[in-house]
Amino acid sequence: MSGKKSSMKSLLALIIPLSLLGCDRPAESPTLKYSNAPAFTTLPTYRLAIHPLHNPQKLAEAYQPLVDHLNRQLAGVRIELEASRDYQAYEQKFRARGPELLLPNPWQTLESIKVGYRVIAMAGDAADFKGIFIVRKDSGIKTPANLKGKVVSYPSHTALAACVMPQYFLHQNGIDVRKDIRNVYVGSQASSIMNAYLGQSSAAATWPPPWRLFEKDHPAEAAQLHVIWETPALLNNSVMVRDDVPAAISENIRQVLLDLATVPEGKAILAGMATARFHAADNATYDRVRDFVATFEKAVRPVESK
Repeated sequence: MSGKKSSMKSLLALIIPLSLLGCDRPAESPTLKYSNAPAFTTLPTYRLAIHPLHNPQKLAEAYQPLVDHLNRQLAGVRIELEASRDYQAYEQKFRARGPELLLPNPWQTLESIKVGYRVIAMAGDAADFKGIFIVRKDSGIKTPANLKGKVVSYPSHTALAACVMPQYFLHQNGIDVRKDIRNVYVGSQASSIMNAYLGQSSAAATWPPPWRLFEKDHPAEAAQLHVIWETPALLNNSVMVRDDVPAAISENIRQVLLDLATVPEGKAILAGMATARFHAADNATYDRVRDFVATFEKAVRPVESK
C-alpha cells in the first residue's frame, strides 16, 4: 500500500493539471506555439495545429521533430507547431479558420471541411484508429454490464476514437450511455488513463497511441492496468490545409509527409509520434466517418452534446 501511495503522489503533478483541463473557463488562455527557429523570419509562417492528442508539453515532444523536418524540406514557407488546451479550444480555432494546417481527428475533419479545409493525407494506419477501454487489473470489471452505476472517463465528448466509438461500443453491449453510467470528460488522453489508475473512474476510454506512450513513460503504473475491450477500427486522423494555402505549397507538404517513412530520419520522427506512416487521402476518404457519425448520433447522442 505504501508503494502505491508513493506512486500516486509522484503522479499528482500530471493528473491535477490534466483534470483541470475539463473545467469550464471564461476565456481561452494564450496559444502555445513551439519552434526551434528564431521568432523573426521573412518567410510566411503557417501554423500546424494538432488536436489534443497529449498535453502541450508531450505534444511538442512528439511533433516538433516533424515540424523541424518540414522546415528543412520546404522552401518559401516556415511551419510552427500550435497546441490547444483542450478539444473545444481546438475546435474554436479551426471553425474561425485560424491555423493554415491541421491535424484533426476524423470527426473534426468533417467539421473542418465545412469551413474550407481539405484533406491531403491520413496520419497513421486506419487499423490503429480504434477505441480502447483501460481498467485496473484489480477492478473486478469483466463485462460492460459491470460498468452500470460506475464512472467512465474520456478526454472529451468530441474525441472520436477515445469517446464516440467507445460509447457506441457500450451502446451495442446493452449500456444506456446517458443513464447507466456516469461519463466524465477530463481534458486529455493521459488524464483519462490516470483517472482509471487512481480509481477515480472504473474504466478509461482512450486509443492506442496515447496508451503506448503511457506504457513507455509510466511502466510501473501501466503494469497495474490492462486493455479490457477495443472497438472496431475506423479511419485515422487527417492532415488538412486551408483553402487559401497555395497549391504548390500544399502539394510539397503532402509529398514530404508521404515520403517520411522512406527517409532515414523519418523512422525516428514517426516513432516519436507513435504513427506508422502517412497515407494518401482526400475529403472523400472520410465519407465512412460521416456514415458512422450519423449512426452514432441516431442511436446514442449528438457528438457535440454531452
